[in-house]
Amino acid sequence: MQFSEEAFQPNPEQVPIETKASVDVSPVMERSERVKSQISQVIVGQEAMLDQLLIALFTGGHVLLEGVPGIAKTLTAKLLARTIQADFSRIQFTPDMMPADVVGTTVFNMKNAEFSFKPGPIFSNIILIDEINRAPAKTQSALFEVMEERQVTVDGITHQLAQPFFVVATQNPIEQEGTYKLPEAQLDRFLFKVILEYPTLEEEQVILRRFQNDFQGVLRDTVQAILHPADIADCQRIIEQVYIREELLDYIAAIVHSTRSNGDLFLGASPRASLAMMKTAKAVAAMDGRNFVTPDDIRYVSFPVLNHRVILTPEREMEGYTTREVITDLVKKVEVPR
Repeated sequence: MQFSEEAFQPNPEQVPIETKASVDVSPVMERSERVKSQISQVIVGQEAMLDQLLIALFTGGHVLLEGVPGIAKTLTAKLLARTIQADFSRIQFTPDMMPADVVGTTVFNMKNAEFSFKPGPIFSNIILIDEINRAPAKTQSALFEVMEERQVTVDGITHQLAQPFFVVATQNPIEQEGTYKLPEAQLDRFLFKVILEYPTLEEEQVILRRFQNDFQGVLRDTVQAILHPADIADCQRIIEQVYIREELLDYIAAIVHSTRSNGDLFLGASPRASLAMMKTAKAVAAMDGRNFVTPDDIRYVSFPVLNHRVILTPEREMEGYTTREVITDLVKKVEVPR
């Protein structure tokens, strides 16, 4: 089974359709281009990763980046945070980390003889969780509530987090020593799982030339903060108003429903995946300068939305099938609305 990357790429020549929306999406397109322009001063290639990070940011979701070490997962997340005038924190997950190290804990104040809550590093706007699969399940479970509901409950008291709240987590799929596989419930909290590949030969040549005289990483300081949290909230408001036809909503439902009856899959996707595809397809349209969704937008987001929410059957895994191949074949079989 052959996978074609073009199957998930939006078609810029898509014939326009009638739309009931009149929302101006130019601010979304302009802001996303400015962010990409800033980050591309340092990062070479990885355009799909950057696009999908922005899609998640503009739709209130979270992203899991998976790839081998050294392909700029952490660096890209840090540079994205630098383009936003918001708080940033980095959490390095380790096997001995406890939930309180992430969400915070209640401490006793000797001066007034009272207990007070000391927030953990998760209380920020942009959070980079490096090597998320190195912490045990007990610590990973501390993220369930905060990633879904934007709040933390400690000792029966609920603490709300400020907006925006955007989690970018990284993991290495190769090294298994000292790692803990993320449970399905944790994976489902991520809007996208982005699988990164090595750069091409041409991209690696550009990387070497760009950093041949920058051993200290001074080039990273050229990335400037150009977005305010209010800009992100405005983008989210605009994307909500992007028009999507009833037939395309049915198309999304058909794709997700087909994962539950596919013989190659042991576990299909939940309605959360349907909502994720709808939101992110709207974001793709807005970032492309359109105020309406096309089938190509839905196909583009189908793999990053579904790849971590489905599980292959043991038979297909033994035969060497990949989730990418199954999802590509599945999407091709669903009839596209006219």
